[in-house]
Amino acid sequence: MKFSVKYLSFFVIQTEDSDSDVAKRYKHFQTLTHEEYQDSELKSFLDSEFARIGKRKAEVNPVSESVPTKIGRFLVEPGHELTSNPNYNLFQRIRGAADKQEFHHAGDDLIRMYMDTSAVRGGAFIVALAKLNEYFDDPFLFLLKCDFENKIARISDERSLISRVEMAINAKNIKSIMYPYMPEPGILEDWELKIHQASHARYFEDFLKYVSYEKSKPEIVNDQVLGMVQEYMETRWPQEVETEEKEQERKQFELWSASEKRELQELWAHERVIDAAARLTAFQPELELKLKINGVTVKGQMVDYGRSIHVANMDGRYVVLIDGDSIQFDKGVSPVELLQPDDIQTVLQRMRERAEERQREVDALGDPASLGDAGDKPWDD
Repeated sequence: MKFSVKYLSFFVIQTEDSDSDVAKRYKHFQTLTHEEYQDSELKSFLDSEFARIGKRKAEVNPVSESVPTKIGRFLVEPGHELTSNPNYNLFQRIRGAADKQEFHHAGDDLIRMYMDTSAVRGGAFIVALAKLNEYFDDPFLFLLKCDFENKIARISDERSLISRVEMAINAKNIKSIMYPYMPEPGILEDWELKIHQASHARYFEDFLKYVSYEKSKPEIVNDQVLGMVQEYMETRWPQEVETEEKEQERKQFELWSASEKRELQELWAHERVIDAAARLTAFQPELELKLKINGVTVKGQMVDYGRSIHVANMDGRYVVLIDGDSIQFDKGVSPVELLQPDDIQTVLQRMRERAEERQREVDALGDPASLGDAGDKPWDD
């Protein structure tokens, strides 16, 4: 994937901390034509970066909220066209620049908008138009931000050894925007752009005020589960009836949904959970199922619940059963790998005997806390 630069403007942003605020300013260094770019040092620095940005994969609904690469979509009011979106209009004005000066002025408008971002940091800001001649006549717009690197030095000579480099940048953590989005070579989405920012700061995303980003898959799943809870509450309790038990159950669901580490609620029957899991996996077949029981992590897929992963209650304690045709071990040798498994009834009897022994110890000492994990809740970390 080889992009041919048509125009490129290079800006430098500088920030200075003061007692009350952060002073921000920018300077335009150069705007280059295609011919000038070919003879510049930027060509060797950026050519591979354009290709990397173009090839970088992204999903409309990412696997997590914190993924570095996202797909943004221009916001418009219902019934209105793309031309009602200010960000889109500015992008189009840059893409349609007739000459070097017009491109520079449009890029200047864009960086002024970027400078209003509250958390902006110093670095190089690059606005470029580049064509993918293999597929399209119209150019792509690239916005690149390279933060300054601290404590950078170059090897100098035998006497001074190293010399300090001011305002050093590299391509390692370049933030980028590519418009329009190209989901596959030869296909364009005019409504969408691709944004990449490896850092946790979202200011490179935030300066485009009229671009939205779809929810991640876990967020969508959470919304779907909470929707099922709402359906359950409406079925279980008539809307017009308010009782103490109903309010208590509502609060229980609110606390459960807001907690990062959640315990088993023991509210729904197995059949209801199976139905809910089937609705989720219809949307996301690869949805993960992950839980801990007494510090032991069980990790599988939601479709495995009720098939090969089972959760049970035995004498007041939780049991997770996993069945399969084979068992594999990672690197390292353990004696468990030499086991000839007992029948499950034998194992269950052994577990009951262990539970009875633990209870006798509790009765004898009268202090569950002194028994280590004997007094722990089975789902604690």
